[in-house]
Amino acid sequence: MPPREWSFVVGSSLDSPADTVWSRVTTMQGVNEELAPIFRMTHPRGLDRLPDDAPLGVKLFRSWVLLFGILPLDYDDLTLIRIDPERGFHERSQMLTCRRWEHVRTLEPVSTGTILTDQISFEPRVSVAGPVLFGVTRRLFAHRHRRLRKRFGGRLV
Repeated sequence: MPPREWSFVVGSSLDSPADTVWSRVTTMQGVNEELAPIFRMTHPRGLDRLPDDAPLGVKLFRSWVLLFGILPLDYDDLTLIRIDPERGFHERSQMLTCRRWEHVRTLEPVSTGTILTDQISFEPRVSVAGPVLFGVTRRLFAHRHRRLRKRFGGRLV
């Protein structure tokens, strides 16, 4: 039987300062640039970035995850547990496919730029879907990090 919880970590050393990286990765345009061309996430009109003073522990909005920007595949009831401007955030949400989705993104300033790390853990609603969700999600975050390194320069850590 597959594990109940799945998790992985991916990190990149980026050649830009943390404030520059933060100002991009907290915008919906930046998120969608990371996901493109595979996925796009919707957001409410006027909420173009994660606010530094976002209410914690409550659903900010429902974002539809669209395959190739068209076909709805999943939703994310985006809920922030922690937001630390220019240092990172912790999202704990529910999705159509996951009873629990956690995404911790950390930005660590270093002399050469920023170490950006994504820690992902999730509990699928249907346990047998775990291996497929794990494979797809891991590949998606590898893709996101390639896109980040293309934008900011850098290497995988």
